[in-house]
Amino acid sequence: MTRFGLSTHLFHHERLDQRHLETIRRHGFDLVELFATRTHFDYRDRARIAEMRGWLSAAGIEAGSMHAPITDGIRAGVWGRSYSNASSDSASRQEALNETRAAIDAAAALGCRTVVVHLGVPRGQQTPPGDNDAGAMKKSVEALAGMTAGTGLRLALEVIPNDLSTPTALTDLLEGEIDLGDAAICLDFGHAHMLSGAPEAAEALSGHILTTHVHDNDATDDIHLVPFEGTIDWTATLTAMWKVGYAGALVFEVADHGDARAVLQRTVGARTRLRAILDDLAAPIAFGE
Repeated sequence: MTRFGLSTHLFHHERLDQRHLETIRRHGFDLVELFATRTHFDYRDRARIAEMRGWLSAAGIEAGSMHAPITDGIRAGVWGRSYSNASSDSASRQEALNETRAAIDAAAALGCRTVVVHLGVPRGQQTPPGDNDAGAMKKSVEALAGMTAGTGLRLALEVIPNDLSTPTALTDLLEGEIDLGDAAICLDFGHAHMLSGAPEAAEALSGHILTTHVHDNDATDDIHLVPFEGTIDWTATLTAMWKVGYAGALVFEVADHGDARAVLQRTVGARTRLRAILDDLAAPIAFGE
């Protein structure tokens, strides 16, 4: 049976604590992706990491993955400065790598299996001059592969809406000349929907998908809606995932649009609907006499 998880992105604007994990568990999730933002989960604080390990154990939740840092914080609902590993400015690029290295250390300490990484800055965010540079990105991703080597973690490069991170671009990167070890892909369905489409992305990334981000949108804005509240064709998307043999987790990465608990309740309903689609796909075909 497909395992469903939840990203703490839902509570990204809050300091993550034991109450959030208990709420997640009460809603039937025993797998989380921790979002590494220091105002949410301080991945540089050893005491906080130890505390988080205890909270996860007490709640009966596995931290399967960690999302590498993409901003220095969220304060009063306002996102701070972005980190970009594709900046042509060496100091900015190194800062992003240093923050990701700290998150990798935290992920290893928490027993995660995967670290999800953005390459560059998504469309829709302010992109500084010289950012989303392909040469800078390739240097960074090679360094990131080296950081995860020997840690028990796998690097998952996320499909995001920029030219560096389309399904085709990521496939070319993984199959190119750079040795990225066992790096693979995080197929973000919402982001793929803003590009060539979610089912099309699943087919294009066949054999490379390690994990997922499950959310919806209108194909224009990256608003992280609960599935079935946007325009993604979920039957076609899950059928494509079934065809390419994906057997990993489906990790919801929905956003708080004013009432996180209500969003979580609707996510539980979406989980039921997605599971019904998967059950239909797995059902044996009945041939007539």
